[in-house]
Amino acid sequence: MKKIITMLCLTLLIVSCGSSKKVATKKGRQKTVRVVRNKKETKNDTKEDVIVVETPIKDTPEVYASKTDEYIAIYSDIAQDEMRNYNIPASITLAQGILESASGQGRLSVEANNHFGIKCHEWTGAKIYHDDDASQECFRKYKNSKYSFRDHSLFLTERKRYSKLFTLEKDDYKGWARELRAAGYATDRKYPDKLISLIERYQLYRFDADVLGKQNVANDKHTVVKGDTLYSISKKYNLTVETIKSLNSLENNDLFVGQVLFVKPIPKDF
Repeated sequence: MKKIITMLCLTLLIVSCGSSKKVATKKGRQKTVRVVRNKKETKNDTKEDVIVVETPIKDTPEVYASKTDEYIAIYSDIAQDEMRNYNIPASITLAQGILESASGQGRLSVEANNHFGIKCHEWTGAKIYHDDDASQECFRKYKNSKYSFRDHSLFLTERKRYSKLFTLEKDDYKGWARELRAAGYATDRKYPDKLISLIERYQLYRFDADVLGKQNVANDKHTVVKGDTLYSISKKYNLTVETIKSLNSLENNDLFVGQVLFVKPIPKDF
């Protein structure tokens, strides 16, 4: 009887241990964690939006050899228009503007857009006072420089004392320079010399030829081509480099294709 009881107890103990182990295993499976892995993006799977940003190119300011060269570049078109409309040589207009306004740097041109030193006379517009032949003389003041050029043309065409100018050839800049002074435009006896010197130094007569449709056939100039240097040009025309620089008011040895250079001394016949 004791053996039977003992066997029953052992059986119950084994069953109990098995059930306990089974439950524990089941609970362990319920606690499994789900791991979600992100899909690795490859170069081929990924699309990139490419944004093209256009950066505007800033204009590089034009560099000029001198203020006079800059003045010519700015106002030559206006001077040529005045020549077409009023038959005044563009070379004369530019030379007077350069001389009277100090290449656009003088007080009258800066503060009054007056490039030709034209005084008030019968003027009813804006005015500026400036020391000239006398203290604090009255000069015309313009809203824009182009009106100064137009007034210069009207000033010459509407006054009888300048009528002889218009009997001269339109490209006779020397005759125009001398007659301007003779008609009383300026009191400086060297005024014609100064205008002629400016016209020839900066080749302002080329603007007259352009308006008149004349080709420049003078043989005292050289047009720069690729490969030219001041040294090679000086050898070609039997001049020194310094002479060429002096004839053309060059401040350095830089040249550009198409540049026109004097290669003969300017005659001093005035």
